[in-house]
Amino acid sequence: MDGNGRWAELRGQPRLLGHAEGAKSVRAVVTAARELGLEALTLYAFSVQNWSRPEDEVLGLMQLLYDYLEEELPTMLKNGVRLRSIGDVERLPGFVRERLEKTEDATKAGSGMVLTLALSYGGREEIVRAAREIAEDVSRGQLAPDQVTEEEFERRTFTRDLPPLDLIIRTSGEMRLSNFLLWQAAYAELVVVETPWPEFRKEELVDCLELYGRRERRYGLTSEQLAARGELSSP
Repeated sequence: MDGNGRWAELRGQPRLLGHAEGAKSVRAVVTAARELGLEALTLYAFSVQNWSRPEDEVLGLMQLLYDYLEEELPTMLKNGVRLRSIGDVERLPGFVRERLEKTEDATKAGSGMVLTLALSYGGREEIVRAAREIAEDVSRGQLAPDQVTEEEFERRTFTRDLPPLDLIIRTSGEMRLSNFLLWQAAYAELVVVETPWPEFRKEELVDCLELYGRRERRYGLTSEQLAARGELSSP
């Protein structure tokens, strides 16, 4: 969800105003995703590297997160949205962590859509964490080296209970993954839009989904092979 700070700076406003406007986009996009029938939506809300930002900006972001969780809980319950989080959430301030835990617990029965917030998250850090767990199991004799498979690794990721990652949308024209779901992104489709996150709403989401629907997902095969197997993606 990139572009909040720059959006505000271009208007001569403090960066936190951009983040506040970005929170409105979060509400709009989550609602739209639920209406469109998406099974899962993951939002990269705060990275491990974001802790290095100015202290006042970090504190402002934490307050915005708290406010979002508190204000949106009734809507999540009404729409059957189950909230979960991934990342090193233990680093979050206590008041945010407590609200996050309460919201996750309150929505755990939701079956309409899974909304995942990546908080204090990093893709490399997740991979290292999973590799460390595997190494520990191997050293304890609980796992043989030849049992270290993609499936075994996947089982140790934060997203093990989520469906495969299909689409990554990058706002504000940024042409990089920025340490987001690196393992999961292997065959995900990428859509980059120039729209900054504070201006990204339902119409922009629909445009991205329509573009995704026209993609041919080959997973290393040829179009002819997919056609022969009846697996060509339909627009």
